[in-house]
Amino acid sequence: MNLFMIMMCITLALSIILMLVAHLLPDTSPDFQKLSPYECGFDPLGSARLPFSLHFFLIAILFLLFDLEIALLFPLPWADQLTCTITPYVYMLILIILLGGGLAYEWIQGGLEWAK
Repeated sequence: MNLFMIMMCITLALSIILMLVAHLLPDTSPDFQKLSPYECGFDPLGSARLPFSLHFFLIAILFLLFDLEIALLFPLPWADQLTCTITPYVYMLILIILLGGGLAYEWIQGGLEWAK
């Protein structure tokens, strides 16, 4: 058997095992919240003009920011192929310091406190 067939067999076996585990493990006892059509916590029959918390948007934007910064760090392992290998690491360090400073500022200002 060649390497391709071995990899296909391993992939197929792992896929089947993961599907079986995902099918057998979850808790299937539904509760009131899971049976409701809206799981977001809002009353779907209430007024649509209620004020919305801006903390939710702040947390969402911070999540997107830190999620997207990972995409900027993905090419870093290939920086060893360059002639000047220190430059990408300096850029990475500057990016992490800027993001860490912004996160520390938000933390100190209390912007990450969900309940006030």
